[in-house]
Amino acid sequence: MAFTPLDARQPGDLIRTHSTLKGLFAKARAVERLQILLETVMEPAAREHCRVASLRDGVLRLVVTDSHWATRMRYQQKRLVRQLQAYTEFATLTKIHCKVQPPLVKKAPPVRKMRHSQVAAASLRETAVQIEDPSLKAALERLAKHHEGN
Repeated sequence: MAFTPLDARQPGDLIRTHSTLKGLFAKARAVERLQILLETVMEPAAREHCRVASLRDGVLRLVVTDSHWATRMRYQQKRLVRQLQAYTEFATLTKIHCKVQPPLVKKAPPVRKMRHSQVAAASLRETAVQIEDPSLKAALERLAKHHEGN
């Protein structure tokens, strides 16, 4: 019994003709639309921490990154429900449930670079001249040299 592969088809053609893919694509579009509408009423800081999971039976389910944002969303629930009900997609909305799901990939903390200046190097070198402790004097001179490098 040999396997014969199906003929390859364009992705757009598959989405239009395959009923399962068509339904899945329609649901993905609907969730994307709900996310856009939610972000219009949500505070800017919360937008990257809250994602729409589903809207079913009047309950909007959100996936949030941590418990802090879940609590903030619960405090804002009445206002959000009231504002979202203005859109036809959210006409049946009665409550919001939050599920905490930390992101799989942690973002690296921002790299803070120290600005180097000739003025700082000169100030450090002048201070080092007046210091009698040899280890502190050497540390200040190294720091001054580091500032002169850039």
